[in-house]
Amino acid sequence: MVGLALAVALWGWGSTQLSSIALPSPVETAEALARLTATGAAFPALLETGLRVIAAFSAALAIGAGLGLAAGFAVPVRAAIGPLVTMLLAVPPIAWVVLALIWFGTGSPAVMFTVFIAVLPIIFLAAVEGVRTVDPELSEMAKAFRMTRRQMLRHVTLPHLGSYLLPACITAFGIAWKVCVMAELLSAREGVGSGLADARANLDTAETFAWLIIVVSAFLLIEALVLRPAHRWLQPWRAA
Repeated sequence: MVGLALAVALWGWGSTQLSSIALPSPVETAEALARLTATGAAFPALLETGLRVIAAFSAALAIGAGLGLAAGFAVPVRAAIGPLVTMLLAVPPIAWVVLALIWFGTGSPAVMFTVFIAVLPIIFLAAVEGVRTVDPELSEMAKAFRMTRRQMLRHVTLPHLGSYLLPACITAFGIAWKVCVMAELLSAREGVGSGLADARANLDTAETFAWLIIVVSAFLLIEALVLRPAHRWLQPWRAA
């Protein structure tokens, strides 16, 4: 809280040194935020962005984790897919936005494709690393107790995989949120990014800051209410 109060104080001081177009005051931003909320513009845009993020992130999680498991267990699969995923990781998200606009035109498909392709490599690499770093002594102990492959997967591999995949999912979800807003800014007519585009066109910096506060607050709320509790529930020994 002290850091947040200090940041707001510096923001207020900076707004007195610059024009409101360059840096609006916290009061002007609060007024713009209240206006977006009162007119009903904020919630539908936030809902549209959230649905796009959830859909694209879920697809990337399912495919990325599945391919990562296959690559972790099978060297030929890893040799075939690994370099391609590394190449995908090196491509800037803005380049995917441009390609998505060419391939899909404006709208949700372009946005969700960009989010999907930006998040997929992160989840894939985490899954591969989780499978490859299973403690061999645990595997030997499991064999000594004559555990079946199914029991081995359930009690050894998947818990270890979760220690890599869950933190990666939290990071990937944050990236998905940011990439989605960026893609909407350039290629969609709905969502938070579209609101930012309108604010930019009107040179309304206070409204721009208000949209940023909305999107950051929404992500922090999702992290606190969904992502972190899920992490603790799936890995209770870490909380203990």
